[in-house]
Amino acid sequence: MHLSPVTELTDRARDVFRMIVENYLGTGVPVGSRTISKLPGINLSPASIRNVMQDLEELGLLSHPHTSAGRVPTEGGLRLFVDGMMQAAEPSPAEQAAIEGKLERGAGPIEDALAAATSVLSGLSACAGIVLVPKREPVLKQLGFVMLSPAQALAVMVGGDGSVENRVVDLPPGVTPAALTEVANYVSSRLCGLTLQQALARLTEEIGAGQAALDQAAQELIARGLALWSEDGSKRPVLIVRGQANLLDQAAAADLERVRQLLDELEGKQEIARLLDSARAGQGMKIFIGSENKLFALSGSSVIAAPYRGGDGKVVGVVGVIGPTRLNYARVVPMVDFTAQALTRLMA
Repeated sequence: MHLSPVTELTDRARDVFRMIVENYLGTGVPVGSRTISKLPGINLSPASIRNVMQDLEELGLLSHPHTSAGRVPTEGGLRLFVDGMMQAAEPSPAEQAAIEGKLERGAGPIEDALAAATSVLSGLSACAGIVLVPKREPVLKQLGFVMLSPAQALAVMVGGDGSVENRVVDLPPGVTPAALTEVANYVSSRLCGLTLQQALARLTEEIGAGQAALDQAAQELIARGLALWSEDGSKRPVLIVRGQANLLDQAAAADLERVRQLLDELEGKQEIARLLDSARAGQGMKIFIGSENKLFALSGSSVIAAPYRGGDGKVVGVVGVIGPTRLNYARVVPMVDFTAQALTRLMA
């Protein structure tokens, strides 16, 4: 169905539509003509308002739930409102202080500050807060191998941040327990303190120059271990979610199946992380409403996300909220934007 832009609506239709959307977003319940007729600034009878509502419904901007005489905005109507009619309200000084107060960069990992910011954003917006953390290439501290059988070994990879990864790897032909010790010694003396990319580059360089003092099997085993760790790092969840309980409000009681679906979707962090990752390419806010993104087609949820930047000005992560399509966009959009700006200052 073709949706008319705001400029194609009459002044009366635009006023009635805006009032319906704002009332619905505030209450979460269908809006009737009598409710609109009692609002200040509208000089129309309920009958005239019903006629306008019918026109808006025919345009695909409103829908008419079977169990109610009122109307609710469609996803297309919400998109029209957000893009062309919404009057955003800046976060209050108290809200700004609450967000910034959680971003004190202490001695702990940056993830702690990001999680704290996500929690306060969740509380202020009454949504689930989400943040895509900066991807950091791990630094190699130790890479050792414990022989399990002539054909397999347990690779133990320790990062500079204390993270440990254990994986079973297939051994190249000819590897002995003594060779495994030789490999560990080489990594400790030559590759410790390097990123994975740097370690692979040095290994390749020293092999090419004949300086590695490793046989072919040992060289191949180190390369396998580094590649395996790199693959693990790319699959590791990089999404922090806080405040899922905020989605279980009173209005959700009548739509528990939708909420259950959304909570299930939040469990699939990698899918949401990929969605947020698409916001990295943008220069500003991204708003996904309902089925505009197939991930939330069933739950009818909205995502508001904004990128934040590192000290070099490049986008390093994304922060935002997930909630029902009826969330208060005028209040939440600038709140997410402020949080992204605060995170950018933190990362500088």
